[in-house]
Amino acid sequence: MSPRTGTEAYGGGRVSRREPEQEPRREPEERRNHNTLSGTVHGYAVQAGSVFGGIHVSTGTASSEGAPYVPWQLPPSGPLTDRTAELDALERHRDRAALAGHPTLVAITGLGGVGKTAAALAWLHTLRGHFPGGQLYADLGAQSPNGPAVPDEVMSRFLRALGVSPEQVPSAFPERTALYRTLTAGKRLVLLLDDAATAAQVRPLLLGGQNVTAVTGRWRMPGLTVDGCYAVHLAPLAPEAAVELLDVTLADGRVAAQPDEARALVELCAGLPLAVRIAGARLAARPGRGIATMVRALAEEHERLEELAIEGDHNVQAALDLSYQGLPPAAARLYRLLGLHPGPEFGGTAADAVLAGDAAELLDVLYDANLLIDVGGGAAGNAREDRYRFHTLVRLHAAAKAREDEPLAERDAAIRRIADHYLASATRAEEIVDPQHRTLDRNYGEGPVIMADFADTASALDWLERELANLMAVIHLARPAGFPSVAWQLADALWPLFLRRKFYENWRAAHEEGLLAAAELGNLVAECRMLTSGGVGALGMGNHERALEMFERAARAFRGAGDKLGSARTLNYCGLAHQRLGHLDRAAELFRRAAVALPTCGDPRAGGLARLNLADVALARGLHDEATAEADIAYLTLRDEGDTYNAARAATLLGRAYLGVGRLDHAEDRLTMAHTTLRAMVADYESARVLESLAVLAERRGQPELAKDRYREALDLYTAAGRSESAGARAVRAGVSRLEDRPEEPAAE
Repeated sequence: MSPRTGTEAYGGGRVSRREPEQEPRREPEERRNHNTLSGTVHGYAVQAGSVFGGIHVSTGTASSEGAPYVPWQLPPSGPLTDRTAELDALERHRDRAALAGHPTLVAITGLGGVGKTAAALAWLHTLRGHFPGGQLYADLGAQSPNGPAVPDEVMSRFLRALGVSPEQVPSAFPERTALYRTLTAGKRLVLLLDDAATAAQVRPLLLGGQNVTAVTGRWRMPGLTVDGCYAVHLAPLAPEAAVELLDVTLADGRVAAQPDEARALVELCAGLPLAVRIAGARLAARPGRGIATMVRALAEEHERLEELAIEGDHNVQAALDLSYQGLPPAAARLYRLLGLHPGPEFGGTAADAVLAGDAAELLDVLYDANLLIDVGGGAAGNAREDRYRFHTLVRLHAAAKAREDEPLAERDAAIRRIADHYLASATRAEEIVDPQHRTLDRNYGEGPVIMADFADTASALDWLERELANLMAVIHLARPAGFPSVAWQLADALWPLFLRRKFYENWRAAHEEGLLAAAELGNLVAECRMLTSGGVGALGMGNHERALEMFERAARAFRGAGDKLGSARTLNYCGLAHQRLGHLDRAAELFRRAAVALPTCGDPRAGGLARLNLADVALARGLHDEATAEADIAYLTLRDEGDTYNAARAATLLGRAYLGVGRLDHAEDRLTMAHTTLRAMVADYESARVLESLAVLAERRGQPELAKDRYREALDLYTAAGRSESAGARAVRAGVSRLEDRPEEPAAE
C-alpha cells in the first residue's frame, strides 16, 4: 500500500498517521516492499506498507478531545405509577446476577400501552452511577411498517456509538460481533433493546461481562430463558394506582374534587396506563370540563377506542393495531372471532368452537403476543381447558376488527358455533348430573358442534358453575342474534346446577329470558317448562306467591292443550307453593291427587316425587307414622326408577321420621345412606340437611362433640351452597350454640 494512502486495522483498533515534516528518504526497493507478520498474533494487529512519521494506535473509544467516549443514549424517563414491586424484582435479579458473576438480562413484556418502556427506563436510569461505561439504546421496531430492525445493523450503530469510525466497522457479521463483544466486555454498560420482536433478534446484541441488558416487547420471549433471562410481565394498573396516574396527569385538583367520577373513568380505561394518560390529557386541555364528561364519552363501548386518542399523537387503537398487524393470518382470524365471544372468559374448547377447528397453537400465539390473559382455572393437566380472557379494551378492539375484517355471514356462523358449544356442553353435563331430568329437544346450527368432556358428576357440575357467566351471556344473546330456541334450551339445561347450588338470581333471569324466547316461538311445551322450572326457583327465593302464579299459568296452558300428563305434573308444583305458603291441607290434597294421577298418566317417577312431598307435609304436622309410610313408598319408587338423587332425599325424610319416633338405629341407617349418596353427587344443600339430622341424632345419643362436628360441617355446606341464611343454616348455628353453652358433665368417679 502507498505510504500516504492508508492502513488496515484488525480487531477494532484504529491507526492514525501524522504527516511527516519533510520528504522521507527513499529506502531500497526490497526493504520498501517487505512488510511481513509471522507466527501467532494476539490482540490488536496492524498491517501496513511503508509508513513514515509518528504512528498512534487506539482502541477506537476516544472522543475528538482524547477523553474516553461514553454514550448516554437512553431516552428520558417520565413519571411512573405503581410499579414498585416490579422494579424491586428487577433489582433483586440484578443483585443475584452480580453475585454470581453473570450479566444481567431481563425482559419486560405486556400489552401495548401498559408502560413497558417507561418501567424499563425508570429502572435503568437509577443504575447510571453503577455503570459508568454508558447506556446504549435501540428501538428494534417489532411493529415497524418496514419490519423489525436487523441485528447486524443495530450492532453497527452500537459500534459507532462506542467510538468506532464507520469505515472501521467490519463488514462481516461474525467479525462485527467479535468486535462488539470485545469493546463491551471490559466496560460497565446498560443496554435497552426496546420493542423486540423475537429472542432471535435480541440474542446477538446481548451484553456479557458485568453489564445489564433490558428487553421490552409486546410478545413474550420464553426463548431468552435459556440465556438466563428474568421475565417481568406488566399487568394493567389497579384502580387506585390508575386514579393516582390520572391525578398526576391532570395536576389540577379535579381528581380530589371528583373521586367517584375519577374512579369510573379509570375503570372504563381498564387500568391501561396509555388510556388513562390520554383521557387525562384530553381533560387537561379543557380545565373547565368535569371528569364526568369524559366518563359519558367513554361509556359507549363501540366508541370508546375512538375517544381514547389524541389527534396526531397517542392512540390506544393504534397501539392495539400494531399488535394485531404482527399476528400470523390464522391467529389474527381467531383474535377477531374471539372478540365475538359474549362472556368474560373462555376455555380452549370454546376457542375450538369459535374457529371450528383446533385452536390450541393459535391461542399460544395470542398469549405470547399479550393479547390474551391466562386466568388459569382449567382442570389439572388439561391444557385444553386453560382459561383466557381479554383485557377490556383489547376485547373491544377484537370485536371491532371482526366487524371490519370478517363478512357478516362468518360472524353470524361463529356466534352460532359459540352458542351451540355451550348448549351442547351444558346438555351433556345435565345428562350426567341428573339423568332423570326430561331433556327436551335441542336445536343446533350447521356445525360443527364442539362439546366439552366430563369425567364424572363433580366435573360436570363444576363446569356448569365455572361457565355460568358465559352461559348466562349466551342466554341473553340468543334472541337478539336470531336463535331464540337456544335461550330456553340453555336455561333448561342449567336445571341441575340451579337445583343443587342455588344460584337463584341467575335461575330467575335465565327462565325469564327463556320464557320470552319460548313465547316468541309459540312453543307451548317450552313455555310450560320455563314456568315450572322457573317457579321452583321462585320458591327457593321465597317468592311463593309468584311461584304459585307461574305454576297455575302452566296448569291452565296444559289443560287448554288437553295435556293430561302436563296438567298432573302441575299438581305437584302447585302443592309445593301452597306448602311454602303454609297451606298444608291444600298442599296435601294436591300431592295426593298427583300421587294417583301421575302413574296413571305414565310417569311413576313424578308420582314418587308426590309421595316424597306428602311425607314432608306429614313430618311438618308431626304425623311421623304417615311420614314414614309415604317416605318409604317414595324411596322405593324413585330407587326403582333410577332417580338416585331424589331417592336419597326420600331416605333423608325417612331418617328424620324415624328420629321423630325414637327409632335411632333405623334413622342412622337411612341418614348415613342418604349422606353417602348426596356427597358423591356434590349436592351440598341436601347433604347439609342430612348432616343437620345426623347432628340431632348424635345429640340424642349423648355425643355432643360428634354433634358439634356435624353441625359445623353442615354449616360449611350451607355456605358453599349459598344458603348461609336459610332456615336450616339458622337451626344449625342454634345447635352449635346450644352445645357450646352446655356445662361440662362431671367426670365419672
